[in-house]
Amino acid sequence: MSPPRPRPKLDQENTAFWTSGAEGELRIVRCSDCGEYTHPPRILCRHCQSENVAAQAVAGTGVIDTFTVNHQPWAKDLPVPYVIARVALDGVPGVYLTTNIVNCPVEAVAFGDPVRVVFEEQAGIFYPLFEKVG
Repeated sequence: MSPPRPRPKLDQENTAFWTSGAEGELRIVRCSDCGEYTHPPRILCRHCQSENVAAQAVAGTGVIDTFTVNHQPWAKDLPVPYVIARVALDGVPGVYLTTNIVNCPVEAVAFGDPVRVVFEEQAGIFYPLFEKVG
């Protein structure tokens, strides 16, 4: 079992993002008027200010845009080192998720690596983490 992660405060804007992993889906808010995606989740489109937005399932794949390896033990029971990465999502232009790369040694992570989402559930929150593909 992984150490406890900081728990987000669920609200009208972000509940679908933090709970959709229960269905194995990564959901990102998309505007039905202009078609653009918005992340972090908001109740208004950040592009056209429309209120006609809803969380939509996306592929859950992407590439590592940038990353760092953390060696500082910031929290008790959190093993180091670990990778903090920014993932550019496939098919979701302009959306990046800051996340952890898991299930591989930190030395194996590189810029441009293809990744896919895996969810870690803790008390009803499904944290979207990513693992390398291939």
